[in-house]
Amino acid sequence: MAFAAYIYDAVRTPRGKGKQDGALHPVKPVRLLADLLSALEVRNKLDTARVEDVVAGCASAAGEQGAAIGKSAALLAGWADSVSGFQLDRFCASGLEAVNTAAAKIMSGMESLIVAGGVESMSRVPMGAGGGAYISDSELMSKTGFVSQGVAADLIATLGGYSREQVDAFALSSQQKAATAIAAGRFNRSMVAVKDKFGRVLLDRDEFVKPDTTMQGLAAVKPSFAKMGEMGMDSVAISKYPHVLSIDHVHTAGNSSGVVDGASAVLIGNEAVGSELSLTPRGRIVATAVLSTEPTIMLTGPAPATRKLLAKAGLGIDDIDLFEVNEAFASVVLRFMDDLGVPEEKINVNGGAIALGHPIAATGGMLVATMIDELERRQLRRGICTLCVGGGMGIATLIERV
Repeated sequence: MAFAAYIYDAVRTPRGKGKQDGALHPVKPVRLLADLLSALEVRNKLDTARVEDVVAGCASAAGEQGAAIGKSAALLAGWADSVSGFQLDRFCASGLEAVNTAAAKIMSGMESLIVAGGVESMSRVPMGAGGGAYISDSELMSKTGFVSQGVAADLIATLGGYSREQVDAFALSSQQKAATAIAAGRFNRSMVAVKDKFGRVLLDRDEFVKPDTTMQGLAAVKPSFAKMGEMGMDSVAISKYPHVLSIDHVHTAGNSSGVVDGASAVLIGNEAVGSELSLTPRGRIVATAVLSTEPTIMLTGPAPATRKLLAKAGLGIDDIDLFEVNEAFASVVLRFMDDLGVPEEKINVNGGAIALGHPIAATGGMLVATMIDELERRQLRRGICTLCVGGGMGIATLIERV
């Protein structure tokens, strides 16, 4: 027997600049996630004993972000002892994979109410701190033609003919849309301010956005990945794509995703538990998809993952009203639009990670929150959240407003 997986609530912290002078740097990652659990409890008058699991994505599960941080956050939030918890890592897709895993458990009938999301304090636990063969084993890296994600993004731009001006123009649009969304309060419903132990607000809005961005300012920023290319990564990429004579290094700090701190949490359950706890469903997770593509270019997974998702759901691209495509790099989203023929006005309508930042494992849950809020605001029906992922993977989730 299959059950529907309903989204009852979705919350997130603001994104704080992921450096030592960022507003969220003083806050432990377990506290970022625990405070979201507390917010879900208060907002929904939630009997926490009914929550069976906390599924927390974390891409750098080391130090204070390690050791099953989902359970640690439940303990710190003072939730019922019966609430279990764990963490998972699918690189940048960890947060959305947590949501999809929770949905699968609900839809199978294995569990009835779960919190899923993720946390990444990039100012306290640097990206890659967890180590692993993928980023350190020379045999594996040589066998797979490993290059950095930035070089991969520049390869995508080179293959697609995306100029520096095009990627900068996309970045400017992201900044403008994010600034408009913040000014209009479009993130307010899902946003939970981060406070210190005395109750003083540390951050109540996304910190990374740069509303004064201009094309002239973006043009002045130097390419970020040309040096890596010169050190041998361009040669590796060209060996995989020999029709490319050289890599055009167009990506900079201005048109790539920002390094930020943050957390997200989505309350997912079946219909019966919602009725018992007087929870009002806001959305339904219809289908999910994950796959992998060629690992050197690495970042082209969103389009094929979306195609796989639509095939599962028996829908076409025109049946989808909105898309949240993680802006790891500008070329990733430009490639997605070209591959699927999606108009820009349907994509990242409130800006994306170039403007707001990409707190790795927290991002997927944040995209779900943004999607639910925007489907409700516009009274639209369906949206897809998708991310590119290390190793060539792609992930996608179809959400239907209830």
